Amino acid sequence: MEPIRTFQTKTIVLPIENVDTDQIIPARFLKVTSKIGIGANLFADWRYDAEGQPRPEFILNRPEAKDAAVLVAGENFGCGSSREHAAWALHDHGFRAIVSTSIADIFKSNSLKNGLLPIVVDRGVHAKLVAASGAVVTVSIEDQTVALADGSTIAFPIDPFARHCLMNGKDELGFLLAQKEAIARFEATPRSG
Repeated sequence: MEPIRTFQTKTIVLPIENVDTDQIIPARFLKVTSKIGIGANLFADWRYDAEGQPRPEFILNRPEAKDAAVLVAGENFGCGSSREHAAWALHDHGFRAIVSTSIADIFKSNSLKNGLLPIVVDRGVHAKLVAASGAVVTVSIEDQTVALADGSTIAFPIDPFARHCLMNGKDELGFLLAQKEAIARFEATPRSG
């Protein structure tokens, strides 16, 4: 994972409610064990027709979606199964944050472990973002804020360990491996008992 501290990007909006992980990445694409390339199948059933051709009306296929790293999603995003591939697909496509009024807990956890920041906002902020698709926002994990195009700034909570990992570009295993010397010192320390 690359470190994420602060980034500026445009948004795209997918205001559909109750988008489950099977819609994010359909089950037929779960046979892969690599995160690389899975983004090509993100929202596959909505994004492509029966012949595999892009549907021009779907947001990810529109020119304005190019290089957008924030997806403004409808309520209850990421519900359904616990497939980690959903976070993989969003991240591989280029998203670095998902913003919604509610995000499923397991999806939130999988996202944070895979370099994708889930941000929950209130309905008023969400309405502003939905109305301004393509607007440029600045996301700061360091400050735990999103600066909106209208000049307002909103704060968001994030688990301190997840924040540390995102800011340092490490997943949980990478964090543990970075503690190798401390673990060796602990194991070498005599214990009574």
